[in-house]
Amino acid sequence: MMGRRQEAQPALFYEFSLEDHVPQNHLLRSIDRFVDLSGIRSYLADFYSHTGRPSVDPELLIRMLLVGYCFGIRSERRLCEEVHLNLAYRWLCRLDLSDRVPDHSTFSKNRHGRFRDSELLRHLFETTVSRCIDEGLVSGQRMAVDASLIEADANKQNSTPKEEWDPAEVDPADAPRAVREYLATLNEAVFGAASEVQPKFTSHSDPASQWTAARKGPAFFSYSDNYLIDTDHGVIVDVEATRSIRQAEVGSTKTMLERVKTKFDLHPERLIADTAYGTAPMLGWLVDRKIAPHIPVFDKSGRNDGTWTRADFEWDAKNDQYICPEGHELKQSRRNYSDPNRGPTGKGVAKYRCLKHTCQACPSKARCCPNMGFRFITREEHEDARQVARDIAKTDQYVISMKLRKKVEMLFAHLKRILGLNRLRLRGPCGANDELLLAATAQNLRKLAKIFPAPQKMRKA
Repeated sequence: MMGRRQEAQPALFYEFSLEDHVPQNHLLRSIDRFVDLSGIRSYLADFYSHTGRPSVDPELLIRMLLVGYCFGIRSERRLCEEVHLNLAYRWLCRLDLSDRVPDHSTFSKNRHGRFRDSELLRHLFETTVSRCIDEGLVSGQRMAVDASLIEADANKQNSTPKEEWDPAEVDPADAPRAVREYLATLNEAVFGAASEVQPKFTSHSDPASQWTAARKGPAFFSYSDNYLIDTDHGVIVDVEATRSIRQAEVGSTKTMLERVKTKFDLHPERLIADTAYGTAPMLGWLVDRKIAPHIPVFDKSGRNDGTWTRADFEWDAKNDQYICPEGHELKQSRRNYSDPNRGPTGKGVAKYRCLKHTCQACPSKARCCPNMGFRFITREEHEDARQVARDIAKTDQYVISMKLRKKVEMLFAHLKRILGLNRLRLRGPCGANDELLLAATAQNLRKLAKIFPAPQKMRKA
């Protein structure tokens, strides 16, 4: 028997509770237990006027942004529509059915104003990290670092070749916000001062983004998302946006390690990373701070012609010299040279050489220096730290560390595939930092919700 046609019957009064309509196993119930915004109003008090019309509650804006980043809602206009329609989203945002959802333009006004001036989003991220520490998810003993490319909101059609772009000719007063932010970061190590090499193209809309072809495909403008994580449970303890070049990514590691030590008193026993972080200055910086570098050494001293490499020579630290396999000495300097190019380089690299007549009479010359009159070896300033990293690479702990490093790559995969952050929507260094901070906050909240789900309550009969 066919049932009767279902028609909506308007009622004069409704008895409705959002609490009863949000499932007990919904992800937002678990996330809500770890969203602590109790101090946000006092944190922003100095950035609001004491007179005038009351503004939109900042806690509501932050809760809506967390909904958007937790569920991959990239558009703020669409976010407002989703919060208006979805009962679970309204429940997390503390909105009743009759409450009005803020306009999408409110986010831009607050983000470019008081949110950015007060560094509220970093404060929110650090609050989440503190909660992870309190819940026992972070020990601070083993940390890993890596970077991933995120496409910028820029395209080649609106760009200029490097020889046609001169930042000195740009008037900050008439420039867009992203251009002004770029000009303000020219002296920062993670942006303008990271490298003297200029990119092939510079975007007009977002000049701080980097033109790169690092993915071995079509080139594009991008930023680098740098994560520092604790490997116990894959919690992100710090995040930084930089230009997409190796010098900027490696330099941001120092900033993040110093920041977590100052903010959370976390000083890792070891740092895990890939070969890009195995440069001599970086390894020296880590060893000086008693951090074991579980990092492959960035070394170009190898040879492919079958002759002896630097690794075949024994280092004699006591006498400041190398000993070749035949027992001959390679010393740094034997006399003062009138030509500075023949003496020590003065660039943090020392040159050790053997006497010419010794090499000429050596029976192993064909295996050592067949095309030269004598053999010389260069030694970098932080070669001792490089040797520490080489020795660590021979241990069983190093094998475990290389497996733990994959946790960073898994977070980047989750960021792009689940949260949908393949391309930034905001421009400029500040916009990139804002997006990456919110995304990292969402990932940590989802991590907490997964490990500590909300307790299930029995439904009323």
